[in-house]
Amino acid sequence: MRQLIAGNWKMNGLTAEAEALAEAIREGVSNAQTPPAADLLLCPPFTAIATVARVLAGSGIAWGAQDCHMSDHGAHTGDVAPGMLRDLGASHVILGHSERRHHHNELDETVREKCVAAMRAGLIPIVCVGESEEQRAAGQEQDVVGWQIKGSLPDGFAGIVAYEPVWAIGTGRSATEEDVAAMHGFVRAELIRQLGEDAGAAIPVLYGGSVNPDNAGAILSLPEVGGALVGGASLKAHDFLSIIHHAETA
Repeated sequence: MRQLIAGNWKMNGLTAEAEALAEAIREGVSNAQTPPAADLLLCPPFTAIATVARVLAGSGIAWGAQDCHMSDHGAHTGDVAPGMLRDLGASHVILGHSERRHHHNELDETVREKCVAAMRAGLIPIVCVGESEEQRAAGQEQDVVGWQIKGSLPDGFAGIVAYEPVWAIGTGRSATEEDVAAMHGFVRAELIRQLGEDAGAAIPVLYGGSVNPDNAGAILSLPEVGGALVGGASLKAHDFLSIIHHAETA
């Protein structure tokens, strides 16, 4: 299974900045001596979607969004329906990111409803799970992540799971290799237990949480790590391209 390297730009980038970053990543990939061994995905903010989609057209680099609503249409001011994203050419959507769960009070049930709507529209959901520093210190990381998987993934889930320890997101800290391997093994076992052997074994599990060029090689080589959901490092073309290179050699 090919790894997936996904860039989550979060709330960053005006039009010119998004265009320049997408162009730099596209050029870096096209000028590489060998094609990337990983699948590539960029998730810009909503305002940059049209620009990024235009730049990436024909490049083989997919693009997606950072969230969507659970309804197909309706009186939901400020929200974006999954069908609208698919209509523009999106292939993926990030759901349940810890920043959405914390700052927008999104519950597992909310994430599950969004998953259903995204899959109905033909999008591949990337569902984020992960524990806080306090929960890990209390030895609750597996309980928390297991419950999030159970509550956030609908029946027939056909998407991607991203394990992101909340305490490592945007902090420059990353879980140890032992921590990542243990949690990815646990996530895989939970997916198989909850969804069945075939379905659970087929779902890629990405790692997110301050992934950068210095730690990407070690993380991407670990068992059950199916790629990376990259935050801050995806805003620098050189860093993101370096992470892609590590996926090639993992």
